[in-house]
Amino acid sequence: MRLGINLGYWGAGMDGDNLAVAQEADRLGYDVCWAAEAYGSDAPTVLSWVAAKTERIDVGSAIMQIPARQPAMTAMTAATLDSLSGGRFRLGLGVSGPQVSEGWYGVKFDKPLARTREYVEIVRRAMSRERLTYEGEHWTLPLPDGPGKPIKLTVHPTRPHIPLYIAAIGPKNLEQTGEIADGALLIFPAAEHLEETALRHLRAGREKAGLTMDGFDVHPTLPLALGDDIDALADIFRPYTALYVGGMGSRKQNFYNQLAQRMGYEKAAAEIQDKYLAGDKAGAAAAVPRQLIDQTTLLGSVDRIADRMKAYAAAGVTTLTLAPAGFTLDERLAALRAGVEALERAELA
Repeated sequence: MRLGINLGYWGAGMDGDNLAVAQEADRLGYDVCWAAEAYGSDAPTVLSWVAAKTERIDVGSAIMQIPARQPAMTAMTAATLDSLSGGRFRLGLGVSGPQVSEGWYGVKFDKPLARTREYVEIVRRAMSRERLTYEGEHWTLPLPDGPGKPIKLTVHPTRPHIPLYIAAIGPKNLEQTGEIADGALLIFPAAEHLEETALRHLRAGREKAGLTMDGFDVHPTLPLALGDDIDALADIFRPYTALYVGGMGSRKQNFYNQLAQRMGYEKAAAEIQDKYLAGDKAGAAAAVPRQLIDQTTLLGSVDRIADRMKAYAAAGVTTLTLAPAGFTLDERLAALRAGVEALERAELA
């Protein structure tokens, strides 16, 4: 099992330390460094900066939002980043959510599965450097009855195939991801529930495409915090879990709330959402079960984290991306080093 690092959103208060974290991950042998975007920092700018300041580690977008860019623009960005980084770029895509898609980008959040499938097809076609033509429900290239003509990408990516990942949570999205992508980016993954919440759907998609899980990257992200007091460590992530389960998306369209329900936390998920949407963020955080946090993070000593890593590897995870927690740079770097030590103790390196 390989390790990755997730820097999260630029502008989240730890910007001055993020480059040092990425460089230490590069030195320690981490496989990939991801950066996110929502409605603040964009991922490609951050990744180009990190790639310029590192030597070996891959850089990946987790995620570049589909409503933010035309697919041909995404292909251009991916090819450019792959070229500039010497073949170290991984393209992670996702549809975002209805609030961001419609409120920030002005793009209707409808038919996300069909839109994603067409988007991936166009991006891959463009990156292959064939003349770009496409006829679909959401995109037609070139536009008919106009001056447009089929054009091919002028940039030569370093590699003929840039790895493409999709951020997926729901069963249908997971199945399609298994069918059309090279890997799945998972969030709030519990090793105990990974088969029923993710793996069986990904496997069904691979089978639909006539493929196996061999070579497919099952790639969850987990926060990591070192310490002896598990309750205190879990409390660090209460606001984070409450935000996603309670306030990410609308009451009817909160994919993280639905995931918590599928993991057996129906009552708690409803309480967290009710309190969060009522403005009681502290109450929502207090309502998050400690077990839910413990199952979706890596908490405790190096040995305890190693045991959890074994469970994820046994469940089918191929790359485990860590979000090292800490109030100082030294604490984050210590968590980063602990991740490598735990992987070695688990005999997974």
